[in-house]
This record gives sequence, structure tokens and C-alpha cells, in this order.
Amino acid sequence: MIYVIMAGEPSLQLMNMLGAATKGQETFIIKDSTNLPNLQNKKILFVVELGQFGVNIPLLQLLSTLYSKGFDSMKSSVGALLIHSDTDLYTKSSASHIIFMANQMGCSFIGHPLVEATGGLLNFRTWQKTLNLSLEEISLEMSHQLGKRLREYSSIIVKNPSIVALHSSSRTTSNTLSLWHMVRKNLKTTRVQELYIKNGSVYDCYGCSYKTCMKFSENESCFYGGVMTKDILPAVENADALVWICPNYNDSIASNLMAVINRLTTLYRRMNFYNKTIFSVIVSGNSGSDSIARQLIDALTINKGFFLPPYFTMMEIANDPGSILEVTNIEEKAKDFANYIHQSIRNRVGGR
Repeated sequence: MIYVIMAGEPSLQLMNMLGAATKGQETFIIKDSTNLPNLQNKKILFVVELGQFGVNIPLLQLLSTLYSKGFDSMKSSVGALLIHSDTDLYTKSSASHIIFMANQMGCSFIGHPLVEATGGLLNFRTWQKTLNLSLEEISLEMSHQLGKRLREYSSIIVKNPSIVALHSSSRTTSNTLSLWHMVRKNLKTTRVQELYIKNGSVYDCYGCSYKTCMKFSENESCFYGGVMTKDILPAVENADALVWICPNYNDSIASNLMAVINRLTTLYRRMNFYNKTIFSVIVSGNSGSDSIARQLIDALTINKGFFLPPYFTMMEIANDPGSILEVTNIEEKAKDFANYIHQSIRNRVGGR
């Protein structure tokens, strides 16, 4: 059964997408926070109609009610989203926000968990280059495929997971890197590779055409080559999980790490990332860790298709160098997160 969370008034376009996603599937539709069912260990489809300024107030009220029931109110559930807006704005930002909130309550998300429909369905035009369908037909076909992948979600066991951690931080001053090392020493696997993305080692994506990018991808290369194709791409290809070690720089991911994310496209052209899990360690000087988490969700799960496990990120506040050590119970928190990473990878998502 698919549990459909559809608060507010859906448009005809969104209803058609829902019909395509759940055709032939038994559904339980939740429209408001009244008499909410148990949403643990469920397959959940968020169906979201956005208002003029990208907000669905009834959905926020419903999620708030869920959170009041406990941070594990969606434990062991897996989700996906259908979102429609009458404008060209807000679909991606709203999706990453909804995913983040649900993730903090225990919900995981399949890779590429979103089908968005913007005003006039213009976001589907690029698909017409490969699909001989109308924009409306494309929106329904993609919704159907999303529903199918959600229904077919299953887990597989990884006995000795391989983990790649990526950072661009100073070993002597970084609170974020110090926190990661607390986590790492508690990991129950020796297959951990730490990659330091130093300044100037990875150029940002050149923006090659699709055909050019595919040609490089077929040769397991990229326009710039270098450490990206020699070390980073092979490591990502062979990893079961990636840990993104992200200090908060002006409420943004560090530019070196963002360049790596952009350059993953050449690998993405020849394989999907549905069986690869992402985690993150985020430290902010004052606030804003959720901004970094949502950027990672947007770039890696929504766009690149990595599986997002529940509670995927460890977020702390530490300003002065070394002050992460002063955070209450930080060693115990790091140990718990390490154990969680191990258990989450061992039961990662399987299939497409």
C-alpha cells in the first residue's frame, strides 16, 4: 500500500500525476492532521500543490503534528514526491525542505524522489529531446515511473561496506573535520577512504554538451581529467556510501566540494547512484546547518539520485577552533552516528 499525503487542494494536473503514479496500487490518502495513522515502516508519496509563494500551509501543519508525536514518527518509512506549481518557481526548494523535515522524523527517500511540474510544464521540455511525447504525457510517464520505483523499493545487505569521505578542510583548525574523525574512529569497517579536495585540485564543471559529456563518460574521463578522474570518480564508483564533511561557509557548501558534485555528472552518465547512500557531517559557527543539508539533498538525492537514509546528517554548532570538543556529549553523539552509518549502509536501498 502507498500512503499518500495530500494536504490542501490539488490541481487537475497534480491529480493526473497521482493517478499515473498509483495506477493499480492500493492507496491510503491523508488530507489533514486529523486522526493521522501510524506512518512508521510505510511507503509514502507526498503530493504537494504549491501556493503563489511556494507554500502549502496545510502540509506544514500536518508535518508539525507528526513531529509533535516524536522524531521517529516516520521511522523506517521510504518516500517520494509529486509537486506542482502554477509558476516556474519553488518546486525544487519546497521539495528539499519537505524531504529534510521528513528525514528528521525517520523517513528515507529513494534516489530521484521527485517529479516536479512547473507552470505550463516547461520543465519537461528537455525530455522531449529523447521522448516523442507531449509535455503532459511526459509528466504522467515520469510520475508512473516514480510510483513504480517507490512500490518496488527493497533493501539489500552489505556485509563490509565501503565508505568514502570527502572534505576540503584544514586538519589543524576545522571543527567539522575533527567531528568527522570522532565519527570515523567508531566506524565498524576498515574500508574507509578519506579524500582531501585541496584548493585548485578540482576545477568546476566546464558545461560540456550532452554528447561531449557522454563521450568523455564512455572513456571513464572528463574534460579536465586530473585528480577527479584519477582518484575521486573511481572511489565514488566503488563506494557503498559517501560522507560529505561540510563546514558552513556563508550558509553554503564549500566551493571545492560543490565542484566535485558538479563533476560527478560524467560518472552519472554511465551509471545510476540508487544503491549509494549519502551522509553528512555539518558544523556551523552559529546557525544554518539545515541550509547545507538541504543543498546536499537537492544536489545529490533529487538531482543525482543518491539514496537518502533517515537522519542522514549530524549537525552541530562550534565557532572557535577546537570548540567542537566542548559540545555536550559530543563523543557519545559521534559514536552513535558512526553506529547509525554502519547500520544504514548494511540495509541500504536496492534496485532501481
